[in-house]
Amino acid sequence: MLRYLPLLLVLALWIYAFIDCLNTPEEQVRGLPKVIWVIVILLFGEVLVGPVAWLIAGKVRPAPGTGPTRFVAPDDNPEFLKSLNPDDKGNTGNKEKKDDAG
Repeated sequence: MLRYLPLLLVLALWIYAFIDCLNTPEEQVRGLPKVIWVIVILLFGEVLVGPVAWLIAGKVRPAPGTGPTRFVAPDDNPEFLKSLNPDDKGNTGNKEKKDDAG
């Protein structure tokens, strides 16, 4: 069973690189056109040249610290807290219904 592990790892890397290349927008692809990268990954995937080349040189990677902003919990998010304010003009919730029933 252990002799199949390298084959499975190569197959997993091959599939990952292929799907990553397909999902990458054209403007984030470096070096070659996206179609050529797909062909390189498919033709040279078995010897790991294609997938490794894609992961190293094919895609623009964001620099550390420039990625998405940190998640803010709803109780710390000022925009969310403003949406809970009943005096807000944009709130068309239960307040108007209570006034009509009263």
